[in-house]
Amino acid sequence: MHSSSASSPQRRIPVIADVDTGVDDALALTFLARSPRIDLRAVTCVAGNTDVDQVLRNTLDVLDLAGRPDVPVARGAERPLINEPRNAHAFHGANGIGGLQLPASSTPASPLAAVELLHRTIEESPEPVTLLGIGPLTNLAVFLRAYPLTARKLKRIVFMGGSAGIGNATSHAEFNAWHDPEALAVVLDSGVPVTMYGLDVFMLATLDAPQYLKLEASSDPGARLVGELLASGARTRAAGGVIGSEPLPRVSANDGTLDPMTIGDAGAACLIAAPETVVLEDYPVRVELAGHSRGQTLVDRRLIAGEDTVHGLLAPAPVISVAMALDHPAMVRTFLDTVAPDEVIRT
Repeated sequence: MHSSSASSPQRRIPVIADVDTGVDDALALTFLARSPRIDLRAVTCVAGNTDVDQVLRNTLDVLDLAGRPDVPVARGAERPLINEPRNAHAFHGANGIGGLQLPASSTPASPLAAVELLHRTIEESPEPVTLLGIGPLTNLAVFLRAYPLTARKLKRIVFMGGSAGIGNATSHAEFNAWHDPEALAVVLDSGVPVTMYGLDVFMLATLDAPQYLKLEASSDPGARLVGELLASGARTRAAGGVIGSEPLPRVSANDGTLDPMTIGDAGAACLIAAPETVVLEDYPVRVELAGHSRGQTLVDRRLIAGEDTVHGLLAPAPVISVAMALDHPAMVRTFLDTVAPDEVIRT
């Protein structure tokens, strides 16, 4: 087991984010746009939580509110490599962001396709880039196949997906992995250093109601967006409603009826900016591509080889870093200090 050491506050890490901007992608984008430890070079969009054109609109709108309309944003894959596209509207609303209506960005998307923006940005960077995938990994797989020499210049790939425990799309498969498991297989087998931030830790990175309700009341547009997204989801859950339905009445911070809410994909962004927030362990990981278990990530935590290995029934799996635990107070502090540095909202 190893816990990563803290990164230097003086060094900004060049990052490209690949997103399917739903609620928690918006939280991650706000964090990446505002982190003093991150140099957000570009964002690419993929179908997942909603269709890719809506993802593109959401991404441009969120970056405007976060104060980074200068970041180039490109449209990517409309569908998985093999599967039919299957959205997550039941959890993210028909527009992907819980039915919230954001001010429309006037910033145009990049004229480049996502794969070309990835290629150009990585080639032009004087130092290795970290590629953060927080949606289905379709764009990343196409890029890795199209530009293998450029891919070797990456520092690493961090992805939110898979699970060392239960699933959410199915009993065993997390949504991003289930949506395009072939793309995940390409990423795992790419030879690029890979870090997996799975559903099991994803669900542990939470803010309490007083924290996100104070964000919701912020005068800062980016911080307020974060609060609105979390509070809207919490109110919907408390009312037993469907995300994206009619707005629900506001609940005071002292009401006590709203659950803690996960910051989701933003935890994977925190991992890059503040490695001390996450405990990583190295394990062989493969993704299932067939049958009822399609999309399941198999994290082999055995201490000794089993009969499958002894009898030659199991091909070697790539060894990657897997997030296994969080330092919750450090994660919350890192997230809040970044998205709302002028607010006192830790308690």
